[in-house]
Amino acid sequence: MKPVIGISIGDINGVGPEIILKAIGKIDLEASSPLIIAPKQVLDYHAKQLKLRIHINRCEFIDQIDPGFINLLDMPVEDLKIVPGNKSTQSGEIAMQSIELGIELASIEVTQALVTAPISKEAVNLAGYKIPGHTEFLAQKTDTDEVLMMLVSEALRVALVTAHIPISAVSKTISKELILRKLGILDQSLKKDFGIPSPKIAVFGLNPHAGDGGVIGKEEIEVIIPTLKKAQSSGINAEGPFPADGFFGQRLDKEFDAILAMYHDQGLVPFKLLSFGKGVNFTAGLPIIRTSPDHGTAFNIAGKGSANPSSFIQAYELAVQLAKKRYEP
Repeated sequence: MKPVIGISIGDINGVGPEIILKAIGKIDLEASSPLIIAPKQVLDYHAKQLKLRIHINRCEFIDQIDPGFINLLDMPVEDLKIVPGNKSTQSGEIAMQSIELGIELASIEVTQALVTAPISKEAVNLAGYKIPGHTEFLAQKTDTDEVLMMLVSEALRVALVTAHIPISAVSKTISKELILRKLGILDQSLKKDFGIPSPKIAVFGLNPHAGDGGVIGKEEIEVIIPTLKKAQSSGINAEGPFPADGFFGQRLDKEFDAILAMYHDQGLVPFKLLSFGKGVNFTAGLPIIRTSPDHGTAFNIAGKGSANPSSFIQAYELAVQLAKKRYEP
């Protein structure tokens, strides 16, 4: 089986186009067919800046996709303005139009997975899209009630109970029901997507030292521990709550198949430190397969030719693996 992998362009003024162009030259075209969804002018501009010459099959329609080549589904734009490092309404519009088309193609199985390059939340909000991030938009567009943001590397999988919300809202948002739903999605994804028959999941506490028996906070006693007992009784092998700092300090991550953290930075800071720039963002719970690199638009280095494509390559390769697992007879 040779899956077609859709690639959304991300913010055209960020490092997305650069890492895509650097990565696609290393893709094994015998194993998959990439389909970049973007204005051709964007790839032409960035390829010229990078002094890259890559043969790309330009498609106006999906029936022109050639499995033997790198493909581009062209999205022509009038008065295109590319200004590396700049957040603009136009760059936000192009990023979101590319994502929307990528979701549609994956939903009707023209593609078997979608890899999304980084977007700027500021730019997409300038363009009128009031969304906190990719994950929430993907859920909305696929009519999915509950999804799970998961970061994946060779050695580590970290999922989040809450993702793109303010720290001030985390404690109020966390509930027994939410944690149980996220644990369920994580457990099923580890079995279905990653082929782990009996996954073992570590769950973090919310407060420092996991509350120190209620001295620093009572969320562990009142919410997390009762939820873990309920999850365990339903067959989910989840342990905790663990203090996040001590967990990694003692290298307990080696003993579990995945970690469920309570909020964004609690899980992602150690993950990004330990993944050495090769982590992948995977959205579990969607009807389509979606991966992305674990970094943002990096406007500070956009246009300089120094962006590292390693995380994007890992995201693409994971998308291929998951697509083959899901779609092979």
